[in-house]
Amino acid sequence: MSPTSRNFGFFFLLLVLSLLSIVSSDDLQVLLKIKSSLLDSNPDALDSWKPTSNPCTFAGVTCNSNRSVTEIDLSRRGLSGKFPFPLLCDLTSLEKLSLGFNSLSGPVPSDMNNCTSLKYLDLGNNFFSGPFPDLSSLTHLQYLYLNSSAFSGTFPWKSLQNAKELVVLSLGDNPFDSTPFPEEIVSLTKLTWLYLSNCSITGEIPSKIGDLTELRSLEISDSFLTGVIPPEIVKLNKLWRLEIYNNNLTGKIPPGFGIMTNLTYLDISTNSLEGDLSELRSLTNLISLQLFENRLTGEIPPEFGEFKYLVNLSLYTNKLTGPIPQGLGSLADFDFIDASENQLTGPIPPDMCKKGKMTAVLLLQNNLTGSIPETYADCLTLERFRVSDNSLTGTVPVKLWGLPKVVIIDLAMNNFEGPVTGDIKNAKMLGALNLAFNKFSDELPEEIGDVEALTKVEINDNRFSGEIPSSIGKLKGLSSLKMQSNGFSGSIPDSIGSCSALSDLNMAENSLSGEIPHTLGSLPTLNALNLSDNKLSGKIPESLSSLRLSLLDLSNNKLSGRVPLSLSSYNGSFNGNPGLCSMTIKSLNRCVNSPGSRRGDTRIFVLCIVIGSLILLASLVCFLYLKKSEKKERRRTLRHESWSIKSFRKMSFTEDDIIDSIKEENLIGRGGCGDVYRVVLSDGKELAVKHIRSSSSDTKNFSSTLPILTEKEGRSKEFETEYGYSSKVNEKCDVYSFGVVLIELVTGKKPIEAEFGESKDIVHWVSNKLKSKESVMQIVDKKIGEMYREDAIKLLRVAILCTARQPGLRPTMRSVVHMIEDAEPCRLMGIVISKESDVKVKEIS
Repeated sequence: MSPTSRNFGFFFLLLVLSLLSIVSSDDLQVLLKIKSSLLDSNPDALDSWKPTSNPCTFAGVTCNSNRSVTEIDLSRRGLSGKFPFPLLCDLTSLEKLSLGFNSLSGPVPSDMNNCTSLKYLDLGNNFFSGPFPDLSSLTHLQYLYLNSSAFSGTFPWKSLQNAKELVVLSLGDNPFDSTPFPEEIVSLTKLTWLYLSNCSITGEIPSKIGDLTELRSLEISDSFLTGVIPPEIVKLNKLWRLEIYNNNLTGKIPPGFGIMTNLTYLDISTNSLEGDLSELRSLTNLISLQLFENRLTGEIPPEFGEFKYLVNLSLYTNKLTGPIPQGLGSLADFDFIDASENQLTGPIPPDMCKKGKMTAVLLLQNNLTGSIPETYADCLTLERFRVSDNSLTGTVPVKLWGLPKVVIIDLAMNNFEGPVTGDIKNAKMLGALNLAFNKFSDELPEEIGDVEALTKVEINDNRFSGEIPSSIGKLKGLSSLKMQSNGFSGSIPDSIGSCSALSDLNMAENSLSGEIPHTLGSLPTLNALNLSDNKLSGKIPESLSSLRLSLLDLSNNKLSGRVPLSLSSYNGSFNGNPGLCSMTIKSLNRCVNSPGSRRGDTRIFVLCIVIGSLILLASLVCFLYLKKSEKKERRRTLRHESWSIKSFRKMSFTEDDIIDSIKEENLIGRGGCGDVYRVVLSDGKELAVKHIRSSSSDTKNFSSTLPILTEKEGRSKEFETEYGYSSKVNEKCDVYSFGVVLIELVTGKKPIEAEFGESKDIVHWVSNKLKSKESVMQIVDKKIGEMYREDAIKLLRVAILCTARQPGLRPTMRSVVHMIEDAEPCRLMGIVISKESDVKVKEIS
């Protein structure tokens, strides 16, 4: 090679390296600016982004062979605040941006449309706001994740027309504006994943959905879809997930649906679908099948019992008939079945827990027959076993009572018989035991007290007998105990008083005897107590008086003695107890003392009457004497002070006509600066007289009857405020006073307070607080709850209008009433008044 050629090659290499260095330097500056804008977010997340480092070594950054940044992956980094999107498009080679699963907020600007090299954009699972911008320039986009990011408004569906390379489109869980199923989507024939759930899609699923033959996952749940499932959907033979639950779909499962044999997850629940399940019999790869809350009929296909992968089956709330396939769950790690609220018949399949993974058997409200298979006694993973309201018979497998993880055993409304065995002590997590309306018998085992997780025990309407185990008192969390309509005998154990969470206790219709335990009165949350139709005797414990019961029934027993006075309001609760008596309950015998004690009681009664009469007479004499003296003293004091009357209209009375009525028994209201009294004139007319207190006057005596004005002080500040500013009195003064009252209610302040400043009143104080919404919210009384503060602001606006400086600018009282009605502050007014320690009463005519 000649020297000239070697020099040229060397020069070219230097030129390339120089260009690469420039590119890398530009990208470095962009990345450092991004870091700078996110420093308040999570500084540690971008700790490796340093000016002295190669940007290609930054955490989450990937470069191409030219050392240009092509990918930024900052997902799950704990980032928050606004992301500097306008900087991104300066990275001219950027193909991937992943910001998912952070707490980023704010809008996404239209600058994103300039990042024309983007192929992968993930902004999902954040807290952005506003609409998503147009993306029509992103023609290379293949993956778009915007789900669960709080975008709103209208999505730019039209811009998807240019995104022909899209493989994944995930827009679900955003409150977009409602829109019919977008036609632009069915033209994206390369889509493999389409997630549109819960983003306000309406209308029918278009028949062209069948053109998206590459789809593997289709989810349009929690939407407003109507019409039928289009028959063309069966063309999606690569589909393994179809979820269109919680819509308004009607019609039948489309014919040919069975050819979609790749389906593993199918959820079309909570719609209004009809017809049978025959089209599903060939979907042998199903793992989860959710068809609940529809109108499906017919039998469960027997082929379901041969499915090797099916682990979840939910068919509840339909109209299905016939038997449950007996082989169901035997070939898979079956998890749960819920086929409740149907019309199913036949026995419970025996092998659903064959692989030892089952957690729930839910077959309530059917017509099932036969007994509980013994195999479930060894199902150690079982958490919920509910087969109530069927026609099942036989005894319960012994070890079923003691399954270690079972939370609820619900066998009610069947024909089971036999005992509850002591094995129940092993059911440490059992919270609810419902055996009502069966034929269970024998004694309730003492070991039931070891099941300390129990909160509800309903064993009523059975054939249990023997004594109630005292160990029940160990169940501190028990809230409901229903044992009525059995054959229990013996006494009620005192230990039940230790069940401190008990709210509902029913032991009616048994053969219980002995006395009612006084410990029942110590149950703080007891709401209903029914011990009727037993053989209980003795007195009703006084301790029951401390209970606040909505239901009490002690009828049809052998109780005797007085009914505690505080229980007299429970009429009918004591019938059928001939030995009970009461002075207030008409249906019971009146309590009568013995003849020997009657004479002594009479003497004591007469003596009490005499002594009481003497005390009353002496008190009356003293009262009249003091009243006369007080009246004289008040007149002397009132005439000694200067008394000024301010009337809103021409007066037909004098000072002497009202002074005698300014006394405590005529007080009808109390305001921030004075009291209001009811005064009846000699001609029968009634007045409301307000006596305004002077803050500078001596208040030791006759504090409610001090003068409004004194000769030296002139007009007081208070008077000025009162799967107005003008001395002219007219209607507008009434409006002003009402405005002051509204301000008092909203702020919780009195008309004159020290914090307002010298010679300043509440109106002046509020007017200086109207500079911003924040300052307005600060003057609202803290006692007003957060949910009512906006209503309080509405009232404050009305009050500001009422207290305008010029009377001519104030609204009429009729207008004020309309404004308050429009503000709907009724609940707020009630709350404010109930929380005021000094309720203000004013009547506006």
